[in-house]
Amino acid sequence: MSASLPLSDHVKAEIELLKARFPEGKQRSAVIGALIAVQHENEGFLTAELMNAVAEYLDLPPIQVYEVGTFYSMYQTRPVGRHNVAICTNISCMLRGADNIVAHVEKKLGITLGESTPDGRIYLKREEECLAACCGAPMMMVDHKYHENLTNAQVDHILDALD
Repeated sequence: MSASLPLSDHVKAEIELLKARFPEGKQRSAVIGALIAVQHENEGFLTAELMNAVAEYLDLPPIQVYEVGTFYSMYQTRPVGRHNVAICTNISCMLRGADNIVAHVEKKLGITLGESTPDGRIYLKREEECLAACCGAPMMMVDHKYHENLTNAQVDHILDALD
């Protein structure tokens, strides 16, 4: 383990807890959680340097970490707003008004999907294919918390409460 790793002691401790959940030699199973911890500590996004550090810490080829960090929509590889807003637009949500919710949020925030507000407060993720809450459609996830059966008024209340 290199002394130049940009991983904090806190992240290293979290990674060690994750590694302990898996059999010896199966540290690759800890990549998802390790990247979540690193991203959280890096103001919500991953860098190549951080993914390299995770790979080095877990003694994995960097490509195995990049595959995870660039595949899943829960990871960001560029700076984004402090609050992550994802509106489900899959069939159940679409049939219950998700397109109207998206249009309302874009107008309210003055940004489009995939952008952050100029003040860095909110990142409106690109289209989410499914957030697995079909019975509560339309829904959105804000900082990993689900909000279901949305109306424009509820969306306004949720977004206005974000710092």
